[in-house]
Amino acid sequence: MGTEAPPVQPMQSAAFPIGVRALCALMMIVLAGYGLRLLPRLLHASWPGSGVALFAVALLIVLWIGFWILRSRTQLDGDDLHQSWLWPKHVRAADVASVKLVDMPGLRQIVTPRLLVRRRGGGMTWFHSADPQLLRTFCAQVAKADLFNAPNLPSLQAREGARITRPRRGSRRS
Repeated sequence: MGTEAPPVQPMQSAAFPIGVRALCALMMIVLAGYGLRLLPRLLHASWPGSGVALFAVALLIVLWIGFWILRSRTQLDGDDLHQSWLWPKHVRAADVASVKLVDMPGLRQIVTPRLLVRRRGGGMTWFHSADPQLLRTFCAQVAKADLFNAPNLPSLQAREGARITRPRRGSRRS
C-alpha cells in the first residue's frame, strides 16, 4: 500500500490583486467624473443615433468589465479550478494538456499572476489569481493527474525517442 498525498484543501482568492482593483476603481471614478463634467456639452451636441448607440455600448462595456475586475474570484476545489468572470471559467486538472504560470513577483500588485491552461481537447484559457500559491497548487494537481493518466512510460519513451531524429548541424542527409 502506497502513501497517498492528503487532499488539497479548497483555496479561494480574488482574481486580481488589490492594486489592480484599486487602479480599476480609480479609473472608473475618473472616467465618470470626466463624463459628468462633459455632460452639458454632450447633451447640446447633435448626435446621430448610431453615435449615441456606440457611446452607450462603450460605456456599458467599460462599466461591466470594471465590475467584474472588482468582483471576480478564483477558487481551487480539489482538482477543479474555477474563476468567476464575464463568463465563468472552469477546468479539471485531468483535462489539462499543459500549463504556464506567468508571475512577476516584484510587480505582483499591478501585474496579476496568471495561468495559461491548454486543454487536452484544444483551446486555451487564462486564469487570474491575486494569490499565486493557488495557481501553483493547481499546477501540482495537473502534474499529479498527468502521472495517473499517463500511458505506459517505457512505451511512451520509446515512441518519443523514435520520433525525434534530427540530423546534426552541418551533416548531410543522404
